[in-house]
Amino acid sequence: MSITVSTLGFPRIGPRRELKSALERFWARKTNAQSLLADAAALRAASWARQRSLGVTHIPSNDFSLYDHVLDTSVMVGAIPEIYGWRGGEVSIDTYFAMARGTRGAADDHDCAPRGTNKDDLPALEMTKWFDNNYHYMVPELSRGQSFMLASTKPLDEFLEAKSLGFNTRPVLLGPVTYLKLGKSKDEGLDPLSLLPGLIPAYAEILRRLVTAGADWVQIDEPALVLDLNDHARRAFETAYGTLSSAAPGLKLLLTTYFGAIGDNLDIALLLPIAGLHLDLVSAPAQLEDVLAKAPTDLVLSLGVVDGRNIWRADLNAVLDRIEPLVKQRGAAKVMLAPSCSLLHVPVDLDLESDLDADLKSWLAFAVQKIGELATLSRALGEGREAVKDALATSARTVAARNASPKIHDPAVQKRMATVNPDMARRHAPFEARRSLQRDRLSLPAFPTTTIGSFPQTDELRKARAAHVKGTLSDSDYNAFLQKATETAVRWQEQIGIDVLVHGEFERNDMVQYFGEQLAGYAVTKHGWVQSYGSRCVRPPIIFGDVSRPHPMTVEWSA
Repeated sequence: MSITVSTLGFPRIGPRRELKSALERFWARKTNAQSLLADAAALRAASWARQRSLGVTHIPSNDFSLYDHVLDTSVMVGAIPEIYGWRGGEVSIDTYFAMARGTRGAADDHDCAPRGTNKDDLPALEMTKWFDNNYHYMVPELSRGQSFMLASTKPLDEFLEAKSLGFNTRPVLLGPVTYLKLGKSKDEGLDPLSLLPGLIPAYAEILRRLVTAGADWVQIDEPALVLDLNDHARRAFETAYGTLSSAAPGLKLLLTTYFGAIGDNLDIALLLPIAGLHLDLVSAPAQLEDVLAKAPTDLVLSLGVVDGRNIWRADLNAVLDRIEPLVKQRGAAKVMLAPSCSLLHVPVDLDLESDLDADLKSWLAFAVQKIGELATLSRALGEGREAVKDALATSARTVAARNASPKIHDPAVQKRMATVNPDMARRHAPFEARRSLQRDRLSLPAFPTTTIGSFPQTDELRKARAAHVKGTLSDSDYNAFLQKATETAVRWQEQIGIDVLVHGEFERNDMVQYFGEQLAGYAVTKHGWVQSYGSRCVRPPIIFGDVSRPHPMTVEWSA
């Protein structure tokens, strides 16, 4: 019997940032809302199809968002501040994006311009980091006496959309306790959890509609369970899930935790009327023993054994050594395999990378490859290791090669590190002496002026860089172009009286990428995009080994 494979969530942006392109066309008024929603539906359909083809048996829905899943939850429960003018009924896409990005005047509310330039400007909701990673969410704005209602049926709509395409999905909801704990309020002394009794009916209603529509499992994310909670917060979980369980009898709830260990909250989690519990066994592998000692035998355990936050391949043999006894003990029907958290936090597909070093690429796994790892583990547990012996052998070779690779361990760097001593971290001249030397050398006024360092990357510059990459602009011509751009920038600064001049950094592409390309032990991708928020995506650099700078970074320019 094969083990259930789930993903908890899949990257929303598309393999080539199709969501970013669709959003920015809409915000620029080049397309309408209908076109944007059609693009979003196409991305969802492709994601569901891809996951099923890779072997996922519990495919998530409602993990997609046009901007942010916490914002989607605020809209779902009608937690929309009065400033946005919503008076009930359907929440328009303009209101949604006003909460996400703010507006610049009532007639131009797709433009994310600086606030405060027009009396009709609306500020966006506050944004902050999602727990301890680089994803950013829109902070719910709560108030004393806050009323909630089911204002959006997005979880139901996307479940039915998937069902119409032949996918029986597991809808994902952000849990009510975590949602309130993520919120803020201008009302001094307001305890967000005091609003829970008013919030729960909206959640209960969406669960009733989902079970009526045919959902058998619903995933409810409660990462707040890995935080230090007091007894009041723990009782909030009891209150919430007692009500939700009775609201939709027969519906199986998977309580999902991630980014750490449940720890002292384990006892309360195991008392909740849930059918399954997800554990992040990458961030907190040691918690498994405690859970196994206390968990009821009929509780399904979702094991987060593949890292959902990083891009390295898993050691599949080590994972199997650990979980095979658990599967034999509990039975295949009581175990699911999953990444440690949603795959939202990793790039989509490593196969798009054609220029990475071959060894480095063999050590990596993006979302698609991580699902492949889960599928391999599922087959090994269900059919025996012999069924996937080639994949397991490849995994073992890859782990061993990475551990021994000179690309990871640079003797020159190790030798230099061995000479580091505490004296190197101390300055040998007092501040006054250093200031005097600086004053004499630079001859700056009391309040010198300068710029931030980087000048705008103009269309002309981007075209020259693209031509250079394609080989239609020679190295010498490209360098001459950069020197001319640099001289223009420096002369302009001189003319307006800037004291500390900068050269403009015209030679760089993305700043992180440019400096990374000059370093050993450091790599950048072409398509390794990860969503930070909304349409904002980043390509996190890959630090894979000892870092050094083989060649000095210089810019040739003469006055």
